[in-house]
Amino acid sequence: MKLADTGLRKQPFRTHGKPLVLVPYASQKNALHFLQKTHANERGLGLFHGPSLSGKTTIIQRFASTLPGDHLVAIVDGARVDSASFLKNILGQYGYDHGFNTGTERFNMIRVVALQQAAIGRAPVLAVENVHKMNAVVLVVLSALAEMSVGGNSALRIIFSSDRPRLPVFEAPALQSVERRLTGKFLLKPMTRTETATYTHKKLKSGGCDDPKAVMPPAVCDRLHEASGGWPGVIDRLAMMALAKAEHIPLLVEHIPEKAAKKQKPPNVVVPLPQLILTCKGKTMGRIDIDKPRLLIGRNALCDIDIIHEWISRQHAIIIRNEKSTVIVDLKSRNGIYVNGKRVKSHVLVNKDIISLGDHRLKYVDPSATQRTSLHGAGWNDTTLAESIRDFRNGLLGQLKGTS
Repeated sequence: MKLADTGLRKQPFRTHGKPLVLVPYASQKNALHFLQKTHANERGLGLFHGPSLSGKTTIIQRFASTLPGDHLVAIVDGARVDSASFLKNILGQYGYDHGFNTGTERFNMIRVVALQQAAIGRAPVLAVENVHKMNAVVLVVLSALAEMSVGGNSALRIIFSSDRPRLPVFEAPALQSVERRLTGKFLLKPMTRTETATYTHKKLKSGGCDDPKAVMPPAVCDRLHEASGGWPGVIDRLAMMALAKAEHIPLLVEHIPEKAAKKQKPPNVVVPLPQLILTCKGKTMGRIDIDKPRLLIGRNALCDIDIIHEWISRQHAIIIRNEKSTVIVDLKSRNGIYVNGKRVKSHVLVNKDIISLGDHRLKYVDPSATQRTSLHGAGWNDTTLAESIRDFRNGLLGQLKGTS
């Protein structure tokens, strides 16, 4: 179905970039109040958490837009970034990255800027997303930033955004300055059934639809709420897919997938995420949780696992997961990938497999993956792999367009 058939002139359920409209709901309003309260506190450092696709980034951006135009704000993604890039990103958003070449120079410049602004009552804001995915070195840098003060007050107002309500890493002795500064925590909650319907209809209105209920009747909104759990990012994706799948309006309940029943786990049993251990010449470089369906490996800064080496292609390989297995696929790289010493184009990984990429090694750790099998036996074939890679690249392209 074409969007024009619904009266829409623009796609209202955007999954990348700035939303057409910010639809307020109770927990979102409370979250904004929490961020404003953290900012007003002279030692403000707040932990803002909620699941993936819960709208945390949108709320932080909304909070930033309420500050005066000349107030310095940096919103950075802490996921697997090195300290030099982390500091460069902050300084660039503050508008002061003028050719500083080292991490020390950038840190010192941030210190100068923060102290100057804090001294006149305008302490800059630093919001760090995916803080639970930051490596240890960057966490130490973050701790040093948190310690900066002027006149007994903190020189930066800091907001941590995370998918996890508890961050044990901050309990380490080296990060006591962060723990001491924590002034509050906020758990984002989902929309109610009524809020989901209001959210959906206001989004349709923003796109040009004159009669949202004629496109998404109440029964469809109810199913959308059940399937999404009331989380905005999930609602947007389900609604966008439903509009694409439907042949005519109104949408039907069957256009929205039912919420998948969660498999019951034995009580008090925590199933760890599969993990990759990155090493180079015997030295451990990092541990990466496989916490999403696809991880891109290469020397491009957009890669999930960024390996800077002349033997690594910009987009070297991709790791893809389904409910049954984890597969690594060579993306036509110049030097290829090897698993347990054998060159492969695609390979179903099992526990303790060693992936070789030039001088680097990735050890796959998943105690539950012990059965060696073929692609077909693991639920894959050349077509499904190609479709998954194409969807991933389309999503990556969408992110680039959304940030351009």
